[in-house]
Amino acid sequence: MERKFNKQPKLHVKTGDTVEVIAGNSKGKRGKIVEVLVKKNRVVVEGVNMIKKHIKPNAQSPQGEIKELEGTIHISNVLVVDPSTGKPTRVGRKLNDAGNLQRFSKASGKFI
Repeated sequence: MERKFNKQPKLHVKTGDTVEVIAGNSKGKRGKIVEVLVKKNRVVVEGVNMIKKHIKPNAQSPQGEIKELEGTIHISNVLVVDPSTGKPTRVGRKLNDAGNLQRFSKASGKFI
């Protein structure tokens, strides 16, 4: 019996995917996905959307410090980079030989 509530949505990206940003201030940049925030529909991409975080003085840094961290981006603003062609592509799902759903590139038709 299939669950009706609390189902996690299927997303087109996973942690570790190489993606390209297609909208916003970081448009055109590429990076790996560090974290996927499913409930907020956002992702953290390595080296993209850098923000500055001010840290209060403490025992380790008596002066305090300013750290640069990656901010989140909405999941609709990234496209997966196809490993075979190196270009951004949309993602679909279809059954593989083992009978499992697997992601594939809509541009080349190959499994990701």
